[in-house]
Amino acid sequence: MTTFTTLLGSLLGKDPGRPLVTYYDHATGERVELSVTTYANWVAKAASLLAEEHDLERGQGLHLDLPTHWLGPVFLGAAWTVGLVVTTADHADAVVCGPEGLATWGPHAAELPVLACSLLPMGVRFSEPLPAGVHDVGIEVWSQPDAFTAWDPPGPDDLALPGVTQAELWRTAAAGSLLTDGGRLLTEANPASPPGVASFAEPLARGGSVVLVSHADPGRLEATYAAERATARFP
Repeated sequence: MTTFTTLLGSLLGKDPGRPLVTYYDHATGERVELSVTTYANWVAKAASLLAEEHDLERGQGLHLDLPTHWLGPVFLGAAWTVGLVVTTADHADAVVCGPEGLATWGPHAAELPVLACSLLPMGVRFSEPLPAGVHDVGIEVWSQPDAFTAWDPPGPDDLALPGVTQAELWRTAAAGSLLTDGGRLLTEANPASPPGVASFAEPLARGGSVVLVSHADPGRLEATYAAERATARFP
């Protein structure tokens, strides 16, 4: 468990059909479930998009300006597959944003790759034209392959987050206390934000799964917890 690629490969070898990431939006009623295999396919497509289409290389920085959403774990995995550092806006060589980030990042599209996610069901394209130079993930990602191997794969000592290597990230996650091994974590935390990374990293490292809830309705959280057979909750 020294790199993301090694960890995901191990999960694929054990039980590829089990749920890994389940996403709820209580405001819209949307529910998306990604098995280990489906998640790995999305990661491969996103990694290919970053590396092959936008020429990002090991050691460069990717900023994720995404809300709580299933695409957050996908782009985290894609970044770590390529060997990118998931970093702050000030140190980004590329940005992945949602609709609310277009006003901020659209003006920078001539300086660095800006990849925008509509956050619509099934990861489809935006219904309206995007600012000049901004790339629509819902268009570009579908043409990418379901398998990806980095030409310069990251190692355990490559940074996953600022100041945190891949080996340190997964060692910490495996020793975490949010859930037991194989458990199912329900969380409102945003895995694409620094405080929320553990809400995805720990279930991944401990052979568990995560239920992400966006726009949580307090009156429905207990029902979602029970329906998804969650075993722990964060925060």
